[in-house]
Amino acid sequence: MLLANMIEGRLIKRYKRFLADVELPDGSQVTAHCPNTGSMKNCAEPGSRVWLQDSGNAKRKYPLGWELVEIEGQHLCCINTGRANKLIKEAIENGVITELQGYDSIRQEVKYGENSRIDLLLEGAGKPAAYVEIKNLTLLEADGWGSFPDAVTARGAKHLQELMLMVEQGYRAVMLFCVPHAGIQRARPADEIDPKYGQLLRQAAQAGVEVLAYRATLSESEVRISHPIPVQL
Repeated sequence: MLLANMIEGRLIKRYKRFLADVELPDGSQVTAHCPNTGSMKNCAEPGSRVWLQDSGNAKRKYPLGWELVEIEGQHLCCINTGRANKLIKEAIENGVITELQGYDSIRQEVKYGENSRIDLLLEGAGKPAAYVEIKNLTLLEADGWGSFPDAVTARGAKHLQELMLMVEQGYRAVMLFCVPHAGIQRARPADEIDPKYGQLLRQAAQAGVEVLAYRATLSESEVRISHPIPVQL
């Protein structure tokens, strides 16, 4: 996925979840939209290099959107959670995610469960449909570990329960972590942040939900899913 019209700056602060103040190279300051509703733990340190995308739409209240951040002065990370589903869909279509090949169609945001929508529904003749739930994983901890979630997530727990119901009904269910972070080498549940989620993730895996994690390679102009990383439950 190409990232066009990128502008580099330095993060001043992120606040009110949806806003970030950034200093540009000429010393001026702008307020950008922050397309990430999570805590962004370890991803929003003041002074970090960041990259904003110019929407080119002067009518928008915040025409600039925060896309990338440099973690610890060395690891690029895409903080735009709205990219995750598109990145994974693109990777499936390009044959990168080998576990999800051989389907005839991919549908997005299909209703299922209890008033929920599955991120991707893969369907093909002669095989059970695959329900794929995608979560964006950006919390880097020690020794290359990436953990999810970065805050307590009742919604994430609900999705795991719904995936288990799909398995019970004879379908294939996949919990897929999209990892657009160059510093993360392996993934695990963040038990110290949300122990209930970690417990449910392990329960889901035992019930037949497949748990996968795929990392992206990143540059200042492109983010692309490239390879799987191990998940430790």
